[in-house]
Amino acid sequence: MPKTTKSIIALIPEFIDYCRKKGFSSHTQENYKRYLNKFIFWLKENKKTNLKPHQLSLEDVSHYKEFLARYKNEKGLRLKKVTQNYYLIALRALLSYFLSKDILCITPNKIKLSEVRDDSRKVILPDLKQIEKILLAPDISQKKGLRDRALLETIIFNGFKLSKVVSLNREDVDKLSERSRIWVEKYLKTRQDSNKAMFIHYRSRKGVENRLTPRSIQRIVKKYGKISGLGFPITCEILRRSYISLLKDIKGKSYEKDISSLS
Repeated sequence: MPKTTKSIIALIPEFIDYCRKKGFSSHTQENYKRYLNKFIFWLKENKKTNLKPHQLSLEDVSHYKEFLARYKNEKGLRLKKVTQNYYLIALRALLSYFLSKDILCITPNKIKLSEVRDDSRKVILPDLKQIEKILLAPDISQKKGLRDRALLETIIFNGFKLSKVVSLNREDVDKLSERSRIWVEKYLKTRQDSNKAMFIHYRSRKGVENRLTPRSIQRIVKKYGKISGLGFPITCEILRRSYISLLKDIKGKSYEKDISSLS
């Protein structure tokens, strides 16, 4: 198997282009590019800019793994082991590409991934009482609080993904569950604007769409998760999955009916 004169850094764009031609999703291509950019950074930091594929050793890989384990992001947080593995998987994919092109390098299976405990991926779902706390957290005497209550009701009692919640318009109110529709209608009665979006923010700027963005909705959900004092993070996906889970667990009972007494 021949040794290429090209450096690893010079070959990475060719690998990304190869992924594109093979029909890899744009998401996968972007992830490979992002993860391998970290490897490029490490190569440059260690004065290995011109390192060729056949020169990459298992010792280099070990040092790179140590770098990933010590790395901190702009918030000072270290990479989780599962995230570190994503970077190593991208490096494995790059080496597999080299071998497919008959370029001499170490075999991908020699790069061992970190062991990740099963509970590191475990997601805590709120129970019925905790859902009640979240729903009661917004101050519905305020316009924004009423919007947030309607938003939470919509996320929880319809099983919608975040993208669906963002795209909802006023005209979609009849598509909602009975419980969430009641709250959305209360909220919409306070609106005096002509915006077609079901959920809007109140930082109005002329000529700018007022629809709540995915990031804004996630912030709202996170905010009330904290206010509720549950002790674990709350996201839109967790709320969606909680409802689905509780529907399965409560046999012969209606989850909506169980908390229908909430004001």
